[in-house]
Amino acid sequence: MENILDQFSMDFFRLDGKVAIVTGGNTGLGQGYAVALAKAGADLVISTHGDNWDDTRELIEKQGRKVIFVKANLTQKEGRQDVINSAMKSYGKVDILVNNAGTIRRTPLLDYKEEDWNAVMDINLNAVYFLSQEVAKIMVKQGSGKIINIASMLSFQGGKFVPPYTASKHGVAGITKAFANELASKNIQINAIAPGYIKTANTEPIRADKERNAEIQGRIPADRWAEPSDLMGAVVFLASRASDYVNGHILAVDGGWLVR
Repeated sequence: MENILDQFSMDFFRLDGKVAIVTGGNTGLGQGYAVALAKAGADLVISTHGDNWDDTRELIEKQGRKVIFVKANLTQKEGRQDVINSAMKSYGKVDILVNNAGTIRRTPLLDYKEEDWNAVMDINLNAVYFLSQEVAKIMVKQGSGKIINIASMLSFQGGKFVPPYTASKHGVAGITKAFANELASKNIQINAIAPGYIKTANTEPIRADKERNAEIQGRIPADRWAEPSDLMGAVVFLASRASDYVNGHILAVDGGWLVR
């Protein structure tokens, strides 16, 4: 019988020769996910909403990896297909998909407008489903693949003033589980990361509010906000061979927020 120590290697965390699509991977947490995958050895295709990708390109190329940027509207079928086509034309395959792109609009429930609901759901849920569906077709033919969705603390909780964001992130959790049920037997793993409170440009106004900051940090057992780097290990794990028997899981990276 093979020694259990011989069944595992730290190389299981390496992504050499892999190709990853990261949506919204040019800024914020998406940039962190993309750079982490590059550090582990993957080449990248990054979909963006704007043109600000020079910093991300430099960070990835510094790792000796290739990166392609595709400006695309992921709420449109044509935009999603442009991203996939770019990956297939340049690399010939897609091993990893990180569904990071998303948006949030804050308004009290009774004042929430239908167009705002639709805008949030279109990118946070619909785009995730349809892009994953198309990439999964490629992965089935390849015989392997990793899809990593980005969930939220509001995949577990209700929140306030963000009803469609909450609904969409509950939906992301559901999509993750549903895809796993149908694709696990195809050697495709679909999981999600649920970030807690992270130090980013988007959360800077909250952190600047001393009362709100104290309220949040007081509930985090780790007693600190996360750095973007705290999420980088999670995305590498879920993208790598090390997680081949992890499927349909929502991994909270929250310093213990949910258990408080």
